[in-house]
Amino acid sequence: MTEPRSTTGQLHEGAGRQGWTSAKAATFTESVIREMSRLCAASGGVNLAQGFPDFACPPELKEAAKAAIDADVNQYAVTWGAPDFRQALAAKVGRTYPGWDVDPDTEVCVTCGSTEAMIATLLATVDPGDEVIVFAPFYENYGPDAVLSGATPRYVTLHAPDWSIDEAELRAAFSDRTRAIIVNTPHNPTGKVFSGDELALISRLCQHYDVLCLTDEIYEHIVYDAEHVPPATVPGLEDRTVTINALSKTYAVTGWRVGWTIAPAAVTSSIRKVHDFLTVGAAAPLQAAGVAAMELPASYYAATAAAYRERRDVLCGVLEQAGFRFRVPDGAYYVLCETGDLDPAQDSSAFARRLVVDPGVAVVPGTSFYADPADGAHLVRFAFPKRLETLHAAAERLARL
Repeated sequence: MTEPRSTTGQLHEGAGRQGWTSAKAATFTESVIREMSRLCAASGGVNLAQGFPDFACPPELKEAAKAAIDADVNQYAVTWGAPDFRQALAAKVGRTYPGWDVDPDTEVCVTCGSTEAMIATLLATVDPGDEVIVFAPFYENYGPDAVLSGATPRYVTLHAPDWSIDEAELRAAFSDRTRAIIVNTPHNPTGKVFSGDELALISRLCQHYDVLCLTDEIYEHIVYDAEHVPPATVPGLEDRTVTINALSKTYAVTGWRVGWTIAPAAVTSSIRKVHDFLTVGAAAPLQAAGVAAMELPASYYAATAAAYRERRDVLCGVLEQAGFRFRVPDGAYYVLCETGDLDPAQDSSAFARRLVVDPGVAVVPGTSFYADPADGAHLVRFAFPKRLETLHAAAERLARL
């Protein structure tokens, strides 16, 4: 006999199991970042919460996508990526980082954005009982991804004001249970770019404990006052790194959802199997546009970084005048701020919800970036991948603070 159920799908009170939520899904909430975007749209505010550009992508990408659709490139691509896109991607990596040779046939898996790339990688490489090291503050997907994969996230704090690693704390996080460490550089939400010394430390620990390094490098070309060093090029990490990236940020196409992994052939084989059963494949005509993206000249990346530097400096000036305290980011396109006297209650979640209504600027509360929300209760994150007029509109509103 089946249990009595309500019309909402919940078990009636007294039934053995309450609801349809798995134990894994019950450990985390919906995305706070996407929630703030919805609140912003409802209030008519300026969205400096979610990290998506409000300006056009390069015209070469749009023309290539339209041409592919006109040419009826509308059916499944090869599951792990169209050959011409994988070849163009490998060639672009080799041009950008001389000495890093990528085999497009065995070391690349094209995914539905970097978000799918991360969860596919974790599902392909970790097992229940494993631990995954995550630096905090963190992009909010990493913890849930580890949990959904059956692993336990182990958090290591990046310490303000320069978001440095405490070597003793990082060493203490590694153990025989550690399967992987997630490194996001340039870093969201702090704007930190991991140094060569920090990556060398991570390499030594990964080698000692036989750990995979999973790197989210989606902001690789958005750097200002530091040099981005791909962990896969660091001695000792070459054969134990999964590099995760996407078209989204560099080429201003966050809605296209075309990402990839680069990893040793054996790891890539596992990722490809999981990816196949997660999503089958990324959009075929947009992979054709990805070829055009990979063929853009070096001047495109220099111009992109310069344009973001200008936006960074505009927003930082506005935030300083408004009374926020922060470290100017070295990379990515976010500013993580201490609210200080602007929020005497030190409740960034409530503060962000007030801010989106009055003066009408959406930000992300720092509680979203820590396993213990209290650690981020004094922080909010602003995003600046916006037109200058958008940032000036936000400035006029923030002046009211």
